[in-house]
Amino acid sequence: MNPKIKVLIVDDSAVVRRMISDSLASDPEIEVVGAAPDPYVARDMIQALNPDVLTLDIEMPRMDGLTFLKILQQHRPIPVIVISSISTAGSAAAMTALQSGAVGVLAKPTSAFSIGELGVQLPRHIKAAAASRLRHPVAPVPAAPSILQRSAGGFHPRQIIAIGASTGGVEALAAVLSALPAGLPGIAITQHIPAYFSRVFAERVNTLSALDVREAKEGDIVAPGTALIAPGDYHMTLSWAGTGFKVALNQRPAVHHCRPAVDVMFRSISEIAGARVVSAILTGMGVDGAMGMKALKAIGAKTIAQDEDTCVVYGMPRAAVELGVVDRVLPLSRIPAALVEAAQAMASAPTVDRVLTPAFA
Repeated sequence: MNPKIKVLIVDDSAVVRRMISDSLASDPEIEVVGAAPDPYVARDMIQALNPDVLTLDIEMPRMDGLTFLKILQQHRPIPVIVISSISTAGSAAAMTALQSGAVGVLAKPTSAFSIGELGVQLPRHIKAAAASRLRHPVAPVPAAPSILQRSAGGFHPRQIIAIGASTGGVEALAAVLSALPAGLPGIAITQHIPAYFSRVFAERVNTLSALDVREAKEGDIVAPGTALIAPGDYHMTLSWAGTGFKVALNQRPAVHHCRPAVDVMFRSISEIAGARVVSAILTGMGVDGAMGMKALKAIGAKTIAQDEDTCVVYGMPRAAVELGVVDRVLPLSRIPAALVEAAQAMASAPTVDRVLTPAFA
């Protein structure tokens, strides 16, 4: 029997500490070993209790969570799940925490409903964090100059790039999107991320990328040169609108305990796209995206998975590889160029476009 995952809670609110503790109490694989009201107390408890994972508030007295996170990364690396407010400032701080090495982010509970949701999501995040590989923040890796020079234009209107990610994916996606040139086919992205944080994430990546990166809205078209990110708590599906791929959002039940789910997006694309799809699965825990990639592979899509060495959690890519539906397994640094190369190779591919009604619209 595997030892329990030891969790230390760091939050200045006694009420929130109790909420988090109660959310983890029923999971037999997790043990809350302590709760600290500020980073100074947490420092001593880390030395005494040797926890496997921390949950960390951002706004605390004496020392804020971001400062403490940076100190931890330098002197005592440990997987951290940030539990932050959904305010604009809190969401921005949470994105900075991910950039600084946090493994995941969740919204601080504010109501009975969100407390219940925390009880569903937090144990999964804790287990993903415990299985993660701690890394230095990912630096954007540009595609090779030869790729950039020959990437503009020349694509088929029915081409699309679809990407899915989970734990560690926020920084992995930032690295990939910042290295892609403008003029590519439209990109649809599902990243497991809570509501409210997805918009701040999209805004941040937009400042790094030559693409127009936005949180998707109902009725948006995934146009060339645009990357649309599924909003937190909404599945994103695509349908063919005559001149482009049209976004639809829904709050149907979670798939693989996730909403948005990568499988939902991938499978919707497989129902309406021709064989001009390029898809990629990046770092993440679980199996979401593997069956959807199988459906895409069946229509002739090019498929890419991030390799184990560069994943924070090699779960979702592993599931797709083991299913036998991945064409190329690559380190993160090579994925931007591979996406461009695959899109170019398929631009003139002879195909029969599908016009089926999407099953997931």
